[in-house]
Amino acid sequence: MGFVPDQIEAFLEVFEQNKDKIRDFEGCRHVELLRDIHQTNQFFTYSHWESEEHLNNYRNSTLFKGVWANTKNKFHQKPEAWSINKV
Repeated sequence: MGFVPDQIEAFLEVFEQNKDKIRDFEGCRHVELLRDIHQTNQFFTYSHWESEEHLNNYRNSTLFKGVWANTKNKFHQKPEAWSINKV
């Protein structure tokens, strides 16, 4: 996720306020926030879910919709997301 530089602190507050709620969401095994060391306005959330169904339940939840509403207006570029498997 690429953020408008003056919106980074506001995003960090949103994440801080919600990270434990996300971690406690049914099916979430792990979530963390990562930041690029060179492009410091670039962030990544890295999460582990029990299944794609659990992830989709989160994506359709009131929690996600609230977090997303308070995050998407801070982007300077279109966000990307990937679902991956360990090889």
